[in-house]
Amino acid sequence: MNFTHTEDRRMLADALDRYVAEQYSLETRHKISQSAQGYSPGQWARFAELGVIGALFTEAQGGFGGDGFDIAVVFESLGRGLVVEPFLASAVLAGSALAHAGNDAQQALLAGLIDGSHIATLAHEEADAHYALHRVSTRATRDGDHYVIDGAKAVVALGDQAQTVVVSARSSGDVDSEDGISLFVVPADTAGLSLRAYPNIDGSRAAEITFTQVRVPASALLGAEGQGLATLEHAVGRGILALCAESLGAMEVAKKQTIEYLQTRKQFGKAIGSFQALQHRMADVLLEIEQARSAVINAAAALQADRSTRERALSAAKYSIGRIGTLVAEECIQLHGGIGMTWELPMPHYAKRLVMIDHQLGDEDHHLARFIALGQA
Repeated sequence: MNFTHTEDRRMLADALDRYVAEQYSLETRHKISQSAQGYSPGQWARFAELGVIGALFTEAQGGFGGDGFDIAVVFESLGRGLVVEPFLASAVLAGSALAHAGNDAQQALLAGLIDGSHIATLAHEEADAHYALHRVSTRATRDGDHYVIDGAKAVVALGDQAQTVVVSARSSGDVDSEDGISLFVVPADTAGLSLRAYPNIDGSRAAEITFTQVRVPASALLGAEGQGLATLEHAVGRGILALCAESLGAMEVAKKQTIEYLQTRKQFGKAIGSFQALQHRMADVLLEIEQARSAVINAAAALQADRSTRERALSAAKYSIGRIGTLVAEECIQLHGGIGMTWELPMPHYAKRLVMIDHQLGDEDHHLARFIALGQA
């Protein structure tokens, strides 16, 4: 199989890498992440103008990409710059759910997502779900031509900035049942929806969202009632690939900066990179990153495959990325010594993002167990 990117993808990657390098410095990123919004509307608009958001959607959806390798190319570049804009929350998770199951009115929201004028987010994770997609305790009760939603969602990415929330709720069945999960498209200003926003350790923002007797029309239902798990799996699968590619981009920068440090930092009159013990440790990091790249390529290639092949490839990649990302973060920090933990140096910010990615959409323990379970099914 030929894994060489098409000319369009190479051009997109080059343009995005150049923009991030020139217009998205670490200082710029700090200012954005520390702002009240947690992202820059101006930067978001410029990313849209570059076509970066559109690359995550198919032509039928109003974009010009949407393939697994399109996602991988975009997010690897975003990972190099530690970009905090809502690509994952709005374009991938919420956008994929809307594109997968939305009716004409709901899919009309995609145009706003692609041009950057509208932000959506997926509210699915719950405090006691332990990453299990099918574990949903939030309830949606039918009341005539409406549904009434009650429950709470945890760690909703940029939940305080989204105008639209795609929320999962159980319309039937037990809390662990795979059937009975429904999805709803809820405007963020709907009565009964409240939230508490907070910053994450890696500079991103999230919110806890509570739904108290939130009343929505039946037209807010996304897809068929009780059949939302397939849509969740589709959206989260694309999100897993995006996170894996983002982690790969961050690893590459951490590796490059560490090599440069080893070549310039001197001890006992010579560069510490000449010490054999440090060379061996860096060689292990290089090999592990190449393994991570192979896992991302495999996951991107399998995104359109049958469910078993796709989900096993995604879980294998997320497990590998979680393990390797943590290793790279720890090794690069240690090889820098004490300076590796200073705020002014980019290294600790890459390390924190690598560790945070492991805990998004399922950590390495979860995906290892899932990979084994899928193989036995």
